[in-house]
Amino acid sequence: MKYKRILFLLGLALMISSAAMSQNFKYIGATKCKMCHNKPDKGEQYNKWAAGPHANAMKALKGDEATNPKCLKCHSTAASIDASLVATLGADEGVSCESCHGPGSVYKSAGIMKNQKLALSKGMIIPDEKVCITCHNSESPTFKGFNYAEYSAKIAHDDPTTN
Repeated sequence: MKYKRILFLLGLALMISSAAMSQNFKYIGATKCKMCHNKPDKGEQYNKWAAGPHANAMKALKGDEATNPKCLKCHSTAASIDASLVATLGADEGVSCESCHGPGSVYKSAGIMKNQKLALSKGMIIPDEKVCITCHNSESPTFKGFNYAEYSAKIAHDDPTTN
């Protein structure tokens, strides 16, 4: 009887500690990314994003499209995720950094970002074609084909200090 009780308590302790240690990745928005990713010597990624089609994706929607979930799932990061995952991300932000790079609440600090392996373990994503085609596909009414190499080159925003 004591053995079963000890096993039960150990199992319960393990379950509680696992829940406490689990990651809770939240979406923080491009403004939080801007703090580090807008420095000229680092590549001004934020400015490149802000001037590009992803930041302006909501502006491309007309009339009822701006509230249509079928459109919002690709034109707004905030509208395409579970509301409980939103920390400081607004729907008007369009396709934010986190649509491609994953929710940044846990990996956003400079100490983590300096170590790519650690950042990846904290929710960062290195986007590939699979990430892009979740939106750039034939479900879109304006889809005219998607050439990953060509289009990813148009929005490239590398950090020259990490090459």
